[in-house]
Amino acid sequence: MTDVLIAGSGPTGLTLACDLALRGLAVRVVEQRSAPHRASRGKGLTGPSLEVFTRLGAVEKMSATGRRGVVLRKYFDRVHVRDTPTDDGLLIGQWQVEEALRERLAALGVEVEYGAGVTAITQGPAGVTARLADGRAVSARYAAGCDGGRSAVRRLLGIPFEGHTEERDTMVLGDVAAPGLSRDFWHQWFSSDGTGLMLCPMPGTDTFQLQAAPELDGHGEPMPASLEGFQRLFDRHAALPGIRLAEAGWTASWRSGARMAARLREGRVLLAGDAAHVHPIAGGLGLNTGVQDAVALGRAVAAALSGPDGQHALDGYEAQRLTAAAELLSDTAQRMRQVMAAVREPGRGTEAGLR
Repeated sequence: MTDVLIAGSGPTGLTLACDLALRGLAVRVVEQRSAPHRASRGKGLTGPSLEVFTRLGAVEKMSATGRRGVVLRKYFDRVHVRDTPTDDGLLIGQWQVEEALRERLAALGVEVEYGAGVTAITQGPAGVTARLADGRAVSARYAAGCDGGRSAVRRLLGIPFEGHTEERDTMVLGDVAAPGLSRDFWHQWFSSDGTGLMLCPMPGTDTFQLQAAPELDGHGEPMPASLEGFQRLFDRHAALPGIRLAEAGWTASWRSGARMAARLREGRVLLAGDAAHVHPIAGGLGLNTGVQDAVALGRAVAAALSGPDGQHALDGYEAQRLTAAAELLSDTAQRMRQVMAAVREPGRGTEAGLR
């Protein structure tokens, strides 16, 4: 029987899978998507995450791909006002983190199973059975829901996702090419009206990650992300007529909010990463907190499988990571307030959200 079934192949699920496989446990990873994505999404690794990936044997590829020491270049009302070097962490696209972890996991004998989202879960005294979207049933001694903020596993368990979503506090994002724009800086254009646009050069590609306050339609509602909309926003904020954006391979709309699961454990099924908590993006802590969740869960599940104190270890995971999630939501809310105050003035920029 499989020791642990992991739903979700993002950084949290893949970190957990590598951790457990290195412990000699039998792991399966199932993923709702039909193939890996190539979106930048979460784009920075902190020191603690890099330490984890070093232990797992995946950091070499990440370090070769990523970039250290990016300079934040702030413009205010189209005027360059500040350059801020950053020395901590590694700038790298989320898809590249996942690629390195998948390669490491494959070397450990485990392949991600795509097109296999979890559609039903039943539990017994000795294990869990999950029904997958492709019709298969998979049994395991434990299961982990690492399947994101809209977690199917959390929903199937009936676990409330408590908190709030700010329907009007939105952002549009995408990966775009910007030929002619310097890749030496993370460009951040802010305006005295409180809006802005940022273009971050993504290492190992010729693209930038774009983040911006959205355009509003005639009813004052946020418009969806699109390449055409990105160009209009760029022209408005940057006023560089020679730059034409292209190749919007990934676009998304993001709504600010803070939510956490009411509990992280239902019998033999546990939650981690965005399935357990979502929060404001200031500080870039989401992906990195999911990595720490995965490490803690790997340790707890290994203890549950190997000794008489297993239930205590699982309860300890839930208590520890619920506390960490609550602190994270408070911390990121404070960072977001600091960032929003800073970008409305000519001085500091998004570095106000860094520690």
